[in-house]
Amino acid sequence: MSPKVWIVSGALLGAVGVGLGAYHAHGLEKLLTQRGLTADELARQIQNFDVGVRYEIYHALALILVGLLAWRAPSGWFHAAGGLFLAGAILFCGGLFFPVLADTKLPWYVVPGGGLAMIVGWVTLAIGALLGRAPEST
Repeated sequence: MSPKVWIVSGALLGAVGVGLGAYHAHGLEKLLTQRGLTADELARQIQNFDVGVRYEIYHALALILVGLLAWRAPSGWFHAAGGLFLAGAILFCGGLFFPVLADTKLPWYVVPGGGLAMIVGWVTLAIGALLGRAPEST
């Protein structure tokens, strides 16, 4: 797989994260208020959305890093980390966004499963850095 896939995925994930962050700041509260939520429910949903935005941006940057590392020092470990980061962002962040936006519930394991994928992705990235060979100087 080309390292460009991770860079492009990270850039697109970042763009979506910025867009959702803007919605969080300028429109989400109005939508949730119209649903007649209690103050506690409103605060919890806004906080969940905020956590999703932050982790999406963090992992967008992580994907770009993975792409750059894989470009410079190709390793299956880096590609595995990229896949885990992307899956984790979709499950974890999507699992926080979707219930808020769609006013529905997802199975309990979606968000923790995404978080676990992110954690394993970071460990995989570390293993790749430890086991990878240094790129040759050009």
